[in-house]
Amino acid sequence: MQIVTTHKSMDFDALASVIAATLIYPDALPVIPRSINPNVKAFLSIHKDIFNIYTPDEIDLDQVTRLIVVDVNKWDRLDQMKRLKNKENLEILLWDHHPDKGDINANQVCHEPMGANITLMIRHLRFMNKKLTPVQASLFLTGIHEDTGNLMFPSTMAEDASAAAYLMENKADLNVVGAWLRPAYGEKQKNILFDMLKFGKKMKINGYSICINMVDIEGHVGSLSLVVNMCREILNVDAVFGIFTGKKKGKSIIIGRSNADGLNIGNIMKSMGGGGHPGAGSAMLKFVNPETVKDMIINLIEGNQQSSVQISDIMSFPVVTVPPNMLMKDVGKVLREKGCTGVPVVEEDKIVGIISRRDFRKIKKKSGEQAPVKAFMSRKIITIDSGKSPVHAARQMVKYDIGRLPVVDKNNKLIGIVTRSDAMTYFYDMHPD
Repeated sequence: MQIVTTHKSMDFDALASVIAATLIYPDALPVIPRSINPNVKAFLSIHKDIFNIYTPDEIDLDQVTRLIVVDVNKWDRLDQMKRLKNKENLEILLWDHHPDKGDINANQVCHEPMGANITLMIRHLRFMNKKLTPVQASLFLTGIHEDTGNLMFPSTMAEDASAAAYLMENKADLNVVGAWLRPAYGEKQKNILFDMLKFGKKMKINGYSICINMVDIEGHVGSLSLVVNMCREILNVDAVFGIFTGKKKGKSIIIGRSNADGLNIGNIMKSMGGGGHPGAGSAMLKFVNPETVKDMIINLIEGNQQSSVQISDIMSFPVVTVPPNMLMKDVGKVLREKGCTGVPVVEEDKIVGIISRRDFRKIKKKSGEQAPVKAFMSRKIITIDSGKSPVHAARQMVKYDIGRLPVVDKNNKLIGIVTRSDAMTYFYDMHPD
């Protein structure tokens, strides 16, 4: 089985790329994520039967022999595809236009900076001399216009405009494009825009005029990216960031829009676990203090868009370690004397496990204290690079439900350790249960 899929919160460029891939690879089934943008959802409600779309739940991943990934290059942005990450004899093909490099190691790669990912695929469709239907051409043109801001984002290339012209020659309908890209703008959006214009403060950072807004929202509010872009246009600043927080759900959505060369919104959002393009991007953080996010954005812009705070700044070193043959009673003594809640287990300079105070609960009999630590240690070892941010560390700890991360250098050598309290106290107003 061959499948083609794309990123969560699928937009028109992603959908267009999926459909284009089915033309390039006729045996591939189009599999879309469960989370899709509202305007794309409306489009599919009418066109789903035309494109014969599947969801991940309808696919037997054990039968997949070829995975085609479009408009994304990171495993964690795919929906329900993690089982394929380590599958043997799986052929992976990648089409992506984002400037950053992800963690999907593909057998064949088409990775080139471009305003829209569909532009790369149209290049190949033209080479194959594939005929397009008016519906396909209109969808592809919608993807180009959406991802390039109607060919006005700084990331737009000449080839994007050429591809758009080619699609219009193939009977793409601009009225259809305009209808699907015209997002809903109602009373909720008007009130949020009013608050952003009223309370947002302009500031000068690294030579750029910036406005950062923190807004509490209740329930679902669509078209927030439209509101952020309108705010930027009205204020006539280089960039606007909206930090939208829903108190009940305990999460914040960060959306940025810019029209300034040299200010890469996508890189800023990438540092916060999201992504995007030079002119547009977004990220989502759970249980985060909006003031902290604001400080992070300022620090990233001031620090040339590289996080000013790294794991190496907050980690503890040298690291207290124990060998795998140390008796549990001796390990307990080490933890008490050093004031540690857990330590790495190291053999010949290699981390072979982690032992924590919670692991001592596994000891049911007194004789268990005479057992070696390797009998009770956790062999689930998650490490972190010293150049990563504390936010990344916190996300990893929450994701894997672990209390500490050994810090390693480029040679995978243990150089420090960072705990849950280190990372979360630094950037978050959250505490472990």
